[in-house]
Amino acid sequence: MTVINLPITNYQLPITNYQLPITNYQSPITNYQLPIIMTTSVKETSTHPSGDKRLKMLDATIKRHQYQQDALIEILHRASELFGYLELDLLLYIAHQLKLPPSRVYGVATFYHLFSLAPKGKHNCVVCTGTACYVKGAQAILTSLENTTKIKAGDTTPDGEISLLTARCLGACGIAPAVVFDGAVLGNQTSETVCEKVGEWQNGTK
Repeated sequence: MTVINLPITNYQLPITNYQLPITNYQSPITNYQLPIIMTTSVKETSTHPSGDKRLKMLDATIKRHQYQQDALIEILHRASELFGYLELDLLLYIAHQLKLPPSRVYGVATFYHLFSLAPKGKHNCVVCTGTACYVKGAQAILTSLENTTKIKAGDTTPDGEISLLTARCLGACGIAPAVVFDGAVLGNQTSETVCEKVGEWQNGTK
C-alpha cells in the first residue's frame, strides 16, 4: 500500500506548480484597470452623474452655502436662473440635498411670485392676491385676465407669449390692487386697464 501511494503524492506536485503561471497572469489584468479608473474619475469631475451640467452648477451653489437650510431662497433663485423654472423633480432634488421636507420647499417656491413652477412666457403678468388687493378687486381682475388669455393662473398660453401668475403679496398695499407687467409694478389697476395691457401683448404692439 505504501508503494502505491508514492506516485499519487508525486502526481500532486505538477498540479501545484501549474498554479504559478495562473497567479502571474493576474498581474497585467490588475495593471490594465488603472487607466479605466483614471478615465472614470476625470469624467465625474466634469459632469453631474445625471449628465445635466446645470445640476452640477446647482450642486456647487448648495455646497457654497454649506447645505444650510436657511439658504433655501438663494438656492431656489440659482435653480430658477439655471433651469428657467422650478419643476417638481427639481424641488424634490433640492429638498433632498438640504434635508428639508418637500412640502417646505414647495411652499417657499409657490409663495414668492418670482419663482415659477412652469415655463414662463415671453410676457409675464402677476396679479397680487394679498388681503388689500383682494378687498379692492384682485379676484375680478384675475378672472378678466383668465377670460382674455384663455388660460388659468399659473399657466402659459400655447404660443408661449403670455404667462399669468399670482402672488400672495407684492408689498404694494398702498396702491392696491397691484399687478406686475414684465417686472414693472402698476397700482390701482382695474379689469379694463390690465386687459388693455395684455391685449397689446397679444396684438404684438408692445
